[in-house]
Amino acid sequence: MSERSLPLIAWLAFFAFVVAMLALDLGVLHRSTRTVSMREAARWSAIWVGLAIGFDLLVWATLGAGPALDFATAYVIEKSLSVDNLFVFLVVFGALRIGPEHQHRVLFWGILGALVMRGAMIAAGLELLSRFHWLIYVFGGVLVVTGLKLLRGWYRGEDDEEAALENGRLFRFVRRWIPSTTSLHGGRFFVIENGRRVATPLLVALVLVELTDVVFALDSIPAVVAVSRDPFIVFTSNVFAILGLRNLYFLLAGAVEKLHHLKLGLSAVLVFVGAKMALVDVVSIPPLVSLAIVTTMLALPFVVGRARRA
Repeated sequence: MSERSLPLIAWLAFFAFVVAMLALDLGVLHRSTRTVSMREAARWSAIWVGLAIGFDLLVWATLGAGPALDFATAYVIEKSLSVDNLFVFLVVFGALRIGPEHQHRVLFWGILGALVMRGAMIAAGLELLSRFHWLIYVFGGVLVVTGLKLLRGWYRGEDDEEAALENGRLFRFVRRWIPSTTSLHGGRFFVIENGRRVATPLLVALVLVELTDVVFALDSIPAVVAVSRDPFIVFTSNVFAILGLRNLYFLLAGAVEKLHHLKLGLSAVLVFVGAKMALVDVVSIPPLVSLAIVTTMLALPFVVGRARRA
């Protein structure tokens, strides 16, 4: 899909919606420190998916079927890739001994920071592609290689992101540059200790969440750009996927082992969108076909896995 210039009011309305939802989340629903229940997480996960569907219908009504299908495909890809973050969240919170009652606060500010960084990375990526068309082949090749690497890790039972955290590389990097204490102090990110201001494990976790999101974005943003070059579609699909990630974490945190087969589907999706991006000047795949292929690739590993268990 080609780029288009939307009225400024469309962007302002979307930003106003995001700000209102974030204010409702932190200022009203989660003002006090508490553990998010499975029921609450399920309810809000359903709400965020419903809002994404409603937004897509609005895109369909105002911009047409093509952009709406592009949004749906980009949203499904981004949502599925973002689930991989759950494994990293679990490792970070477990290593820093951060209980469920404080995890929501870290994830809220982490996702808020991720929105800003994703916006900057999307703008930079689209600008580069508009200036240097040959980069599309580079991005496509990177996605294919990443997909094959993910497939190899799935086959061997490896997890590069978790291994990097468990081996202490990111932990050592963060602690080297941020003076911190190993003790929690409620929901505070900083505390005065021995006359100096130091970070608590909550801030260390927040920094780790932000750093790992940048790493994941290097895969997910090119994957979404392979679907659409429209800044509005790329950005909004990212935002909707990220905003619902926090509640999805609390919903699926106890069942991450069952998500192991998702990596197989993700590897196939990355190879597909990478090949589609690299061959954009040769092959044109209709948006509806792309959406069907992506959803099938993500669903098939679960169907096969369930059939084998049966």
